[in-house]
Amino acid sequence: MDMLVDLKKGKRGAIAKAITIMENDQKEAKKIIKKIFKDTGNSIIIGITGPAGAGKSSLINKTAVEMKKLGTKPAVLAIDPTSHVTGGAILGDRVRMTESTDSGTFIRSIASRGATGAVSRSLRNSIRILEYAGFNPIIIESVGAGQTEVEISNIADITVVVFNPNTGDSIQTIKAGLTEIGDIYLVNKSDLAGTNQLFDAVRDFIGDSVRNPTILKTSVKKNSGITLFAKTLKEMMISKKKSKKEKDEKRLESELKDIVLNNIKEKIDDVLDSDTLFSKYLKKLQTKNIDPFDAGDKITKSLLK
Repeated sequence: MDMLVDLKKGKRGAIAKAITIMENDQKEAKKIIKKIFKDTGNSIIIGITGPAGAGKSSLINKTAVEMKKLGTKPAVLAIDPTSHVTGGAILGDRVRMTESTDSGTFIRSIASRGATGAVSRSLRNSIRILEYAGFNPIIIESVGAGQTEVEISNIADITVVVFNPNTGDSIQTIKAGLTEIGDIYLVNKSDLAGTNQLFDAVRDFIGDSVRNPTILKTSVKKNSGITLFAKTLKEMMISKKKSKKEKDEKRLESELKDIVLNNIKEKIDDVLDSDTLFSKYLKKLQTKNIDPFDAGDKITKSLLK
């Protein structure tokens, strides 16, 4: 497989092609993962999340450049809400990230397709492609939409939550589930009014917790705080390396369960489509000669024989 040779060399075309396969072609994806799996799992995954409009893309762009200066080789996967027209990802982020691309950072948008499980699967395998190609860290940017944030924190070794003073209901935002997941909290766009209040609120509300996360201010506009943020990430990459093995074991366990459940679901879907017992009980249910639970139990019993 020539593609694997090019992947190992970190060639952009091969990486882009492999990630597209991870997203769209399960059969081919399985073949590639089979060949590269042993050589994956060594990179630190940094998840960056927070409300839309917090300025994550420009921040990641600048941070990736700084991290490269610190001797790391970052890649970025931006999870975009799916463009409903094409089913692909909206590429606005890529436009804002040209600077880091020029410096050799690999950047790619992944469509979120609206399904949580599907995000995990293509994301997990896209991370593996980037690990195989020698990138470390791999930065995942999520669009800050509820469920995805928590999912990102399950996949990431380091989770960064970005706020900015403009979100108005900032303290409300902070309370909504983000308080448990961050290793680093950033008040971005710190050139704006209201920065200090927000910083104090984050510190009071989150800084005292048992986890004792780091709280920083950054401004892309003024180019301030970004070098410190990059250095903090690099230090954290070293300290998280120790706990990574345990976290990876848990991740592989949940991935294996996902795969088994998914395989079973596909099989059962096929069976139900052609199962005479299913259509028999469906008719009974539709004519109200049986209740849904009873019908469901009877069909399940016959399937599990």
